[in-house]
Amino acid sequence: MSELHKFLFDGLPVRGMIVRLTDAWQEILARRASNTATGAYPPPVAELLGEMTAAATLMQANIKFNGALILQIFGDGPVKVAVAEAKPDLSLRATAKVIGDLPADARLPEMVNVNNKGRCAITLDPKDKLPGTTPYQGVVPLFDEEGEKLGRLSDVLQHYMLQSEQLDTTLVLAADDQVAAGLLIQRLPVKGEGNLEGTSGTSGKDHDQANEDQIGRNEDYNRISILASSLTRDELLTLDIETILRRLFWEEKLLRFEPQAGLLGPHFACTCGRDRVAQMIRGLGVEEAEEILAERGDIEVGCDFCGKQYRFDAVDAAQIFRPPTDQIPGSPIVQ
Repeated sequence: MSELHKFLFDGLPVRGMIVRLTDAWQEILARRASNTATGAYPPPVAELLGEMTAAATLMQANIKFNGALILQIFGDGPVKVAVAEAKPDLSLRATAKVIGDLPADARLPEMVNVNNKGRCAITLDPKDKLPGTTPYQGVVPLFDEEGEKLGRLSDVLQHYMLQSEQLDTTLVLAADDQVAAGLLIQRLPVKGEGNLEGTSGTSGKDHDQANEDQIGRNEDYNRISILASSLTRDELLTLDIETILRRLFWEEKLLRFEPQAGLLGPHFACTCGRDRVAQMIRGLGVEEAEEILAERGDIEVGCDFCGKQYRFDAVDAAQIFRPPTDQIPGSPIVQ
């Protein structure tokens, strides 16, 4: 079962989170693999998308925001766009659009940033938007201050967090075809909401300046960051969370929060569904639906986001266009 653990380092201005996605991540991959039009993601794309899904979960859990956090990577490589979405209840979904072939060992630059035009965007889309309200979006390039391409998603997101929040952040991410996982360590704000002392300062500008002044200077954070960075990909993917925390921070006193799992933790959810597809077919009209049935024998629709396919045969289609008072049980066939 997928799980998220939050913790604080007692008496130190450092917080942490670790996420391990199993069933939620496997469902994302299974839906795409079962799609007859697209097939499974190439291994390097699946790895990137898994890291993005783990990162989006950590970032959503790290903020107080009633809305969706959408992490996007896009650019000029074979992977035109990759998206991971995490909602406040930690429901997750992810997708990627791939055009062309990829080598088995392709990394972030080869996938998205061939000519250094790739970008990473993080969008915060409020659940209850007021009229005229637009989602907040921050965008950063996939290269560092010297223009050198960043080779890992974790490097990109650490750079984003440093720019957007003026907070030192360490991210370790990994994914394979069974697990997507991530560890986040972050220095707490010196001033502003969420700081260790609970003081608020006088203005947002003061908060930003105080936090920026501490970048890279806190010895406690630097020590814990070095420990976190020693975590290997294989360890993150194969070890349980308790073992990881014990191995990394056995000399530190952790204040642990109740783990989040099941429906209270990270879980897969997509807005698609058989009823919504039926409504779409109804919108096509009887004539167009019958033309598709005559040509193909059934109507098959795949979700653009998660890849799940829905198939409607002639009996299903006839039921869609029956009056509500004259419905009969439809075919249960779902792909």
